Amino acid sequence: MQGRLLLRPNPILRELTLGVLARAARLYPVQVHAFAFLSNHYHLLLTVPDARRLAAFMGYFNSNLAREAGRLIRWREKFWGRRYQAILVSTEEASQVGRLRYLLSHGAKEGLVGSPRDWPGAHAATFLASGETVRGRWIHRTLEYEAARRGMVLHPDDLAEEESLELVPLPCWAELSDEQIHARHAEMIRSIEADAGRQARESGRPPAGRSFVERQDPHFQPNRIKRSPAPLVHTFSRQIRAELREAYSIFVAAFRRASERLRNGESDPPFPEGSFPPALPFRLAAVP
Repeated sequence: MQGRLLLRPNPILRELTLGVLARAARLYPVQVHAFAFLSNHYHLLLTVPDARRLAAFMGYFNSNLAREAGRLIRWREKFWGRRYQAILVSTEEASQVGRLRYLLSHGAKEGLVGSPRDWPGAHAATFLASGETVRGRWIHRTLEYEAARRGMVLHPDDLAEEESLELVPLPCWAELSDEQIHARHAEMIRSIEADAGRQARESGRPPAGRSFVERQDPHFQPNRIKRSPAPLVHTFSRQIRAELREAYSIFVAAFRRASERLRNGESDPPFPEGSFPPALPFRLAAVP
């Protein structure tokens, strides 16, 4: 919201973020390839079966993360400034690897830390470099509320549950061995660290460091927010981009035709597969 640093990292938020992410991926199964949580936004690289699963996963994840982060910094207003943006990534290896590298570079490319592994918040670089399982903490807030309502006092450990998540390799690397994938992750992170070091030398400004990030005021509101239009798809091929745009145009046209038939009174018009049809209008009760 308003570009504020509401996700400013600290050890507690990091553990809770990982717990919420792991629980969301377990309840609404998606494949998580990588993630990076900065102070005012985050990125996920996912494979999902369809748009409905993505919507359910994101709704659960965003709502629970907002509650946990807002609780820590005493933020009671709207948390997210806008709806999440889901951008397709093509099947091309260069496209998938490029998005992974872009995601992992967060924290370092802004000059905040020298390595993405030094980022104090939730960041996949730490786990991809080591091969460790992602582990976090989930707090049973419903149980906490019910206990408080009945005047019971529960120990914090009675409310906490560990959640774990195994990061899934990129689809284009699915046939590689674990050793090969680990080596590629390590090389990618070394390349990001080299770029960050070169950037620091050329600018004469060393990375701000973990302590600077952790000291920032989460309620700080910048004067200007950098925003750019999101692309429809990340791809290296103009042909794939053109084909996707054509398919999307056909999809939109089919959806609009079905919507028109719905407005004209048809009860079950043929909406295209993978869409969210609008709700039927309210039906008035007969007045005696």
